[in-house]
Amino acid sequence: MRYLVTGTAGFIGFHVARLLLAAGHEVLGIDGMTPYYDVALKRRRHAILLQSPTFAASEIMLEDETALRSIYEEFRPDIVIHLAAQAGVRYSLDNPRAYVDANLSGTFNLMELVREHAPKHFLLASTSSVYGANTKMPFVESDRTDYPLTLYAATKKATEAMAHSYAHLWKTPTTAFRFFTVYGPWGRPDMALFKFTKGIIAGEPIDIYNNGEMDRDFTYIDDLAKAIVLLAEAVPEDPREREVDAELGLSPVAPFRVVNIGNGQPVKLLAFVEAIEKAVGRKAIRNYLPMQAGDVPSTFADTGLLERLTGFRPATPVEVGVARFVTWYRDYFGV
Repeated sequence: MRYLVTGTAGFIGFHVARLLLAAGHEVLGIDGMTPYYDVALKRRRHAILLQSPTFAASEIMLEDETALRSIYEEFRPDIVIHLAAQAGVRYSLDNPRAYVDANLSGTFNLMELVREHAPKHFLLASTSSVYGANTKMPFVESDRTDYPLTLYAATKKATEAMAHSYAHLWKTPTTAFRFFTVYGPWGRPDMALFKFTKGIIAGEPIDIYNNGEMDRDFTYIDDLAKAIVLLAEAVPEDPREREVDAELGLSPVAPFRVVNIGNGQPVKLLAFVEAIEKAVGRKAIRNYLPMQAGDVPSTFADTGLLERLTGFRPATPVEVGVARFVTWYRDYFGV
């Protein structure tokens, strides 16, 4: 089929596009190549995808409605997977406007095109950050998400709400998926695994927030990409048109659902650091710091709905995923 994937030069979009291409699909990737982090890394990802004859790339910003419309109307995708966004919890404290422009305006432009030229399924990325101040664990899709702690989380919650309203009004089958602390090869330089690995290899101190008293539901990138591709085949039905299984997480008034994608096994942050130390072969110099604004002490995904819909449950152990990342890091940077 014909897949339009936004953010294909990004960490997650790259892996999703590569998996779709390996399955024989045609993929049009859109990416703005923003300088939030190393653009050379993004271009390396795209260069790998462009080795496939069924991949094409367009370098535009989703905020450019005219350019986006031209590309979309010419390609006419069967399925749209929207992964492009301004990411990063901490960066939203410094540059909040970037989140409004990319996550709200860009997503709105795409949803207007999806409304006018409906694909078989529209999928968009959200985040575990929408659970905000929730303390009940594990996080279930039906939990309240009314208390975001950062503008990043607020914009992702807003895109979920926008997508639901469009699904209700225009009946476009829509799935929003919430990621939980994704890591792995080709990851983002602003993420903890990248920073920790770089620091430990260089013999430099690494910053560990909340004195290491944090749990994260670390999700390996290959598991995440597989889950997204499988969810693309789990097209939501409209409950207003036929009786549907109440266990499948559908909105009562739209062909819309939200699905957690996590490992379902929270790991202590210090255990994560120890896995990196083992893979690198060197102890970290640890700089313990207080909790940062917008952070939460724990994340923990209930992945029962994902398994019911796809038969798949992410399960890559942290030790395995971290070792693969360190191998990639050494190869990429020649260290």
